[in-house]
Amino acid sequence: MNVPRGAWVEQVMGMPVSVHLRGVTLPPWRPAFLDEVFAELHRIDALMSTYRPDSQISRLAAGELTVAECDPLIGEVLELCEQARTKTGGAFDPLLPAPGGDYLLDPSGLVKGWAVERVAHRIGECFDGDYYINAGGDIAVESRSGVAWRIGVEDPRPGGGLLGVLPLTGGGVATSGTAHRGAHIVDPRTGRPADGLLSVTVTGPSLTWVDVLATAAFACGPESFDWLAGLDSHAALLVHPDGTTAVTSAMATLIQPVSSAHQREDIR
Repeated sequence: MNVPRGAWVEQVMGMPVSVHLRGVTLPPWRPAFLDEVFAELHRIDALMSTYRPDSQISRLAAGELTVAECDPLIGEVLELCEQARTKTGGAFDPLLPAPGGDYLLDPSGLVKGWAVERVAHRIGECFDGDYYINAGGDIAVESRSGVAWRIGVEDPRPGGGLLGVLPLTGGGVATSGTAHRGAHIVDPRTGRPADGLLSVTVTGPSLTWVDVLATAAFACGPESFDWLAGLDSHAALLVHPDGTTAVTSAMATLIQPVSSAHQREDIR
């Protein structure tokens, strides 16, 4: 039996964001709840984009607003950022060193994964089938049927194809690296662009936290492997500048070689 499936894409947060649905109750037209999903992502972008001088996060950083004057979502994100800073020992920090001894407020390393996970919960409330949402490689997954979505892990080297396939029925997967945006991740401990790895892919129960972990691990470089390997319910893959890889034991159990994929990968 061919199960109906569909995909819809909008440009949000400076990137294509795609929602993929699969299930016998999926109508042949775009479900109305997707309007709400994409509208919420646009709202979050308007509030929290550091590229918009009129966003509340930019105005907060400039001293034009207090947290109390901001949308409650700003306070929620800042609290999560503080939790992330503590959990990663400072490898993730929304306060980045800036010229002149100042600091720049930039919670972007958490916002995208958090926003995608937030709207993924809304999809789950409105649709009883399987779904995933992909925002620039930050992916929230749910399969109520038990049929795994097959997530391709990209080789960050030019023309590298896929490193493997992750069969997932829930949770999130995030990749941080230089493949698409160059050296955009800063090590908050030094204020310099991180360059010890080409990419880090992490999967686990919460997209918000795997996004944080991937960002923090990339900032730390190869030394992050040991603490990633010690995390329960998470799996990680690191790609070194020479193209060699390091996988945690959980990732070694999970990842499949591309040659064993019986169908096309759902995400590349």
